[in-house]
Amino acid sequence: MLILCVVVSIIISITFWIYKWRNPKCVNGKLPPGSMGWPLLGESIQFFTPNTSSDIPPFVKKRMERYGTIFKTNLVGRPVVVSTDPDLNYFIFQQEGIFFQSWYPETFTEIFGKQNVGSLHGFMYKYVTRMVLNIFGTEALKVMLPEVENEALKSLSQWSKRDNTELKDATASMIFNLTAKKLISYDEEKSSENLRDNFVAFIQGLISFPVDIPGTAYSKCLQGRKRAMGMLKNMLQERRANPRKHQTDFFDYVLEELRKEGTMLTEAISLDLMFVLLFASFETTSLALTLAVKLLGDHPAEEHEVIVKNREDPSSGLTWEEYKSMTFTFQIINEVVRLANIVPGIFRKALRDIQFKGYTIPAGWAVMVCPPAVHLNPAKYENPLSFDPSRWKGMELNSTSKNFMAFGGGMRFCVGTYFTKMQMAVFLHCLVTKYKWTAMKGGNIVRTPGLQFPNGFHVQIMEKDVKKATS
Repeated sequence: MLILCVVVSIIISITFWIYKWRNPKCVNGKLPPGSMGWPLLGESIQFFTPNTSSDIPPFVKKRMERYGTIFKTNLVGRPVVVSTDPDLNYFIFQQEGIFFQSWYPETFTEIFGKQNVGSLHGFMYKYVTRMVLNIFGTEALKVMLPEVENEALKSLSQWSKRDNTELKDATASMIFNLTAKKLISYDEEKSSENLRDNFVAFIQGLISFPVDIPGTAYSKCLQGRKRAMGMLKNMLQERRANPRKHQTDFFDYVLEELRKEGTMLTEAISLDLMFVLLFASFETTSLALTLAVKLLGDHPAEEHEVIVKNREDPSSGLTWEEYKSMTFTFQIINEVVRLANIVPGIFRKALRDIQFKGYTIPAGWAVMVCPPAVHLNPAKYENPLSFDPSRWKGMELNSTSKNFMAFGGGMRFCVGTYFTKMQMAVFLHCLVTKYKWTAMKGGNIVRTPGLQFPNGFHVQIMEKDVKKATS
């Protein structure tokens, strides 16, 4: 009898726990509709399930159809309000630091570091952003333009001598080499360890189910980060022991800031910042470039041929004025990143109870803005799955809006946006003016939920008859 009572008590306790999990209370108003999934797991498995759709992620689309543009869920044990509503998204970005603040799941901070730029707020975030603009701001980019072009030309020349080039990996290597040189003067050929290999291991488990068990993608991701951070820390300590007389890279600038009396910068913040900058600069850009080349087959950019024809010396390098004149190319870039949706979700946390369109977002709850739902909204983009750069004609190409947030929004607009756009535009200029290409195999995409090319995208790159093309 006693055993039966214990069993019944346990069953009642578990049932009550499950009920409370699936029916969270909202003291001040009405929660959005939705499901909280199973205890502890929530709906994480459904969220991370791979799919091959170029449309709005199935996880989000099914719930939009059932619940509307704002719904609740639970991801990795955290209650989340998902917003596919352009008005709410805009409100979230504009109220940064007042009603919302940047937030990411604990698993994300484990991967990117507890002091990563996404976890900084207020003055500290602005301080770090100003630091980054020293290397990625407009004046710095003007100086960097010839280096970006030379790296693209060198890489394309090497690839043209091969029968087959896997474009995603090749462009990632090209961009990493350039960025690592600018940030930390890293030269792969002179280093005893390969820094990029550690980032590749990190990336393979970046957007995976967060279970830290040896052999899992997530565990390999953490190990890749640990090794990369070890290399960066050793480089920083070596540079501290042997400082340079003049600033030549971002490491020098960081060391100067660390030496200042009363500085807010710490070594931990510096290393996490360096890690994030290296990752973001090459992984996201190489994904976008790979998709751009895949989509560009039937959309040649004639404006690049015009730029070359208008030069006194057709073999001279790109000028800043020529780069800024690439209007159609910037339309292509916007269209590519709209379709790529490399970042499937942008997270914030509510600092107080928020009332919006009849629903309450409780203080402390996470909010996930869903860019794909905005970028693929047929009410805003006609034939949203079609690649149509001309849809951007006459539109502002260098800002965010309620209907375009590929580079973030509000005060957290990505500080590397213009560097990314320059790398893409310059690479495409070098590609279409001097080379032609044929798709060989691969190119299929998988979202987990981030964009991936599981089989790569293999192309054959061949030199054009440049004299004939410019005559």
